[in-house]
Amino acid sequence: ITMERYGRVDVLINGAGGNQPGATVPPDKTIFDLDIEAMRGVVDLNLFGTVIPTMVYARAMVGRADSGSGAGQERLGQAAGAGKKGQGSIINIASESALRPLTRVAGYGAAKAAVVNFTKYLCGELALKFGEGLRVNAIAPGFFLTEQNRALLTNPDGSLTPRAEAIIAHTPFGRFGEPEELLGTLQWLASDASRFVSGTLTVVDGGFDAFSI
Repeated sequence: ITMERYGRVDVLINGAGGNQPGATVPPDKTIFDLDIEAMRGVVDLNLFGTVIPTMVYARAMVGRADSGSGAGQERLGQAAGAGKKGQGSIINIASESALRPLTRVAGYGAAKAAVVNFTKYLCGELALKFGEGLRVNAIAPGFFLTEQNRALLTNPDGSLTPRAEAIIAHTPFGRFGEPEELLGTLQWLASDASRFVSGTLTVVDGGFDAFSI
């Protein structure tokens, strides 16, 4: 549908993600209580939710000519690297959990770490075989208060949970991120301003990962 409507793909943002209770290890449980099927589901959502869209839309990027026109795409069955005319930016949404193992979220952290590894692999794979016009990067958001995690970080009365208080205490900015604060990084990675940037992980976390006691 995208190709039929627009004729080209310039940017792919892989934002699929989520967690399942069975793939977590709460304080009253141990790793041996982990639900393997739930963990498999989390890996499917976060890792394969990145891999599969990439395989679909990167095909269109590989066929793009430097002119940026969607017309005259070369056949994707040609030998890898022929002409090296790929163009496009792929941005994968990883997580703070990919950088350091956070308590409880065993499955989610492992899946997001795999997304980072896949990002770095794909950077070389696409550039070497299809040209430097194809870039792949990842963003690791820190803690942003959204509907997805609101129940984990806030009480019914709106006050912070103990976990949220611990997060804030470990964040030099002393607050959660605002969703719109990711937009600048996304826009930069999507634009020609970052045309020599590929295979990177950009952390947007108010200093959380850099801070230590």
